[in-house]
Amino acid sequence: MSSEASLASKWTRPDDFIKLQRLKQKKKQLAARVSNNNNCKRPTLQLDETDKSKLLEAKLAQKRKNPFAKSTGDAKKLRVEAEVQVQPAVTASSCFVRETPTRPPAAKLVLQKFDAQAFAKLLQQPYAEEEDDAALAAQQKHTAHLPVDWCLKTRARFFCPTELPAVQLKTSQLASGLTSFVRCIDTQQSESTLDISDATRLNQCTYYWQHPHLPWLTLFPRNSKENIGVTVGERERKALAEEWDYSFRGLFQLLRARQCPYFYVCANSFTVLFRAAGIGGRPESHALVTPSTRGMRVALRQEGIEFTMPLKSEASGGDGSFTEESTNSSTLDAQEEASVPPPPPTGEGDEDDDDEAWLESLGVDERELRRIQSSHARKQQAAEMREDFSDNSLLLIDGVECQGFFSYLLNAKSAISNVGRLAGVPPTLLSPVAFPKATMQHLVPRSKKVRLDGVDYFSIDIKGLILPTFLPSVAELLCETRQMFSSTLASSNNTLAFTKASQKVLESPEAPQAEGNEGTTADQVFGEQNLSECGLLPAVVGVICRTGQHAVGLLERVCYQRGEGYAWS
Repeated sequence: MSSEASLASKWTRPDDFIKLQRLKQKKKQLAARVSNNNNCKRPTLQLDETDKSKLLEAKLAQKRKNPFAKSTGDAKKLRVEAEVQVQPAVTASSCFVRETPTRPPAAKLVLQKFDAQAFAKLLQQPYAEEEDDAALAAQQKHTAHLPVDWCLKTRARFFCPTELPAVQLKTSQLASGLTSFVRCIDTQQSESTLDISDATRLNQCTYYWQHPHLPWLTLFPRNSKENIGVTVGERERKALAEEWDYSFRGLFQLLRARQCPYFYVCANSFTVLFRAAGIGGRPESHALVTPSTRGMRVALRQEGIEFTMPLKSEASGGDGSFTEESTNSSTLDAQEEASVPPPPPTGEGDEDDDDEAWLESLGVDERELRRIQSSHARKQQAAEMREDFSDNSLLLIDGVECQGFFSYLLNAKSAISNVGRLAGVPPTLLSPVAFPKATMQHLVPRSKKVRLDGVDYFSIDIKGLILPTFLPSVAELLCETRQMFSSTLASSNNTLAFTKASQKVLESPEAPQAEGNEGTTADQVFGEQNLSECGLLPAVVGVICRTGQHAVGLLERVCYQRGEGYAWS
């Protein structure tokens, strides 16, 4: 027992050990205080109150050293040495220093080699902006009238320094606008008790007709992501097809009778614009199809429907026709292989048969002849397919051929897709006037006040499907009641070819030319008279029937000032 007690007395308990450590710390602090007092008595060192406060703050700011922390002294030394080595090279060479912002509050300097061209561009930047503004002003066209744009719009925004028509309608304004649209009443010229305020007239411009209308589907544009995963049963497909057939027939009859100026047929893979006789100076009803494919063009030829391609480039080969140039090129290849003199020129009617007979007379093998014919057919097919699904593939079907094309669409299986998005849903019919089975749709305008360059503007923003006659109708309203206004428009890329083709047709030598820039032609006058009962305002009918220079144009920005006219680009 005595041995165990002696061993226990040799060990120090934790409490005793902590007491000893605290005692040692107190002794060290006391010794340091005594040494400080002795140093203060020396006449050489004098510390004021600011130095003492700085030392105290430095003492308090010191943190306990982490024994497990990685030593960064060597890394700091290497970094400092590297900076010292780089600094003379920077000062010696001519470098362009650009300060790039990083996370606040520190900023990082990035050293780049001097670029004389970039520096010159930086100096010329203000002049470049002035040149861009001048180029933009040069691109703008100034006319007394507003051209028509036949492509469908998806958004329109109007700006005016004065207050625009109200979009929050009263009961009388809403009812009068709806009644005047459905009954095709011009409130400015008719003697009626309807409201004729600006808000009512703007409300009248925001309606259009559509078939079919399925609220849970987006039928324009038909490639919308919201249509993914939607399936239509067989019974529903049959019912939709029957309804669409009746509606399409009635709408086309209205067009032929000039009771409807135009309408659109929007399918999954193509879009058709039917226009009545008199529009654009054309004496007969016609249709524009974009885009087209080689398969569609072959199917139309098989049905005996003639068409033209006004936007097709002249550099490409003939569309589906065995031209003399292509035939001669194939025969020249055979001549080079056989090393014989060229054949005599033949007529166009029996050119193919004569070429084959001539090659057989030269002793060309039948297998080699088939190879030449197949290679030529492949080249011709590739030339035809080169412009598929582009604006250059637009088809113009005019006159009596338009009736055949209408019958083709009624019976074509490609009009209603069986797979993909909107499978089983018929094409969308869009018209500015009523037709059988149609549903009336409404564009919702939103008004706001914006500030641009220190000036307050009133703005109206409209999103949705905007027909070509919407902008002329609103412009006619604002021209009568406002001194100036401007508009920006967003177009549907799939329908831009309609405006390009209309421009190309009007610029052709066969098109009727107006007397002067603002003149009229006999075709335009007769067209306006024949479409006087189509349901549109007389001013709008004059816009879509106009011929001559700047009658049609792609519109992205429109500005108007009273006394100056329109500036558009």
